Amino acid sequence: MDKKWIGYQLPESELAVERGRLRFFAKVIGETDPVYTEIEAARAAGYRDLPAPPTFLFAAELDSGTVNALLDTLEIPVEKLLHAEQGFTYHKPVCAGDRITVRSRIAEIYEKKGGALEFALTTSQASNDNGELVAEMRTLLVCRN
Repeated sequence: MDKKWIGYQLPESELAVERGRLRFFAKVIGETDPVYTEIEAARAAGYRDLPAPPTFLFAAELDSGTVNALLDTLEIPVEKLLHAEQGFTYHKPVCAGDRITVRSRIAEIYEKKGGALEFALTTSQASNDNGELVAEMRTLLVCRN
């Protein structure tokens, strides 16, 4: 991977957060707390609508094509790709009805084992339709050479 890409801003992505998608995601990850599937339970817990489960924003980032843009930019063949790490820092809840904008950049590129493994770290900021920061994300990908 060429280190010239460090600092490169990937195309921003937008996501409309929909109840059906949140319910489906909760089911797929095995979430059984009714806060994530029943509006009444969510409101009783203090949310304005169904909240997004904790890892939902990463799935949304995948769907938006941001990860594909990263792989294309860095010329990483998908068959050599490993997902090494994912991290989240949450600032505000994301709920059904929100429109989220994700801005990602390549924060670091480095290698280990004499270049046999190359790492790309991306950092992302997710903001709601009011421009408020709702989450920061960190993704570490590995390319096996």
